Amino acid sequence: MDKRKESNLRVKQSITQSLFDLMEEKPLADIAITELVEAAGVARASFYRNYSSKEDVLTTLIRDVLDDFRSQIDWSRGTFYIYENVLLSFEYFYRYRSYATALYRGGFFTVLLEELNHFHETVEGTMPSSSIEKYQLYLYIGALFNTALIWLPESDKISPQEMARFFCRHFLEE
Repeated sequence: MDKRKESNLRVKQSITQSLFDLMEEKPLADIAITELVEAAGVARASFYRNYSSKEDVLTTLIRDVLDDFRSQIDWSRGTFYIYENVLLSFEYFYRYRSYATALYRGGFFTVLLEELNHFHETVEGTMPSSSIEKYQLYLYIGALFNTALIWLPESDKISPQEMARFFCRHFLEE
């Protein structure tokens, strides 16, 4: 990676982390862009070069994590709905638990759920709107998302592997 891209990546990471740090202290609506760029130690122009709003920072993070997740999916059995991918899901929720719980506490869980829905729609492709099978997708992501949000505060007691086994036992046909 060239130096400019590395520098811009550091700027984005600093902005993202600073935003989440500030969200620990107050609601997103009360955080000013000026306060955010000062906390991040970056220029205001750097913020607007990368993002259009504070909400855009959150959406970009979610999309970046989902893009990384997509690159790790196991397609060896021709379907997304297998233990290995459920485990990967819980591992990602665990890895990014501080962000997920901050989004939840900050009232932005719907943004996360919408991005997860969109992600799974792109993974599964389009289905006829008249097909009842399309609801399996939303049933799956809703169950996984809600289970993960309830599990995250206790994730130091129950491993991602245990959660994946539990989830698959109750949800997946294998």
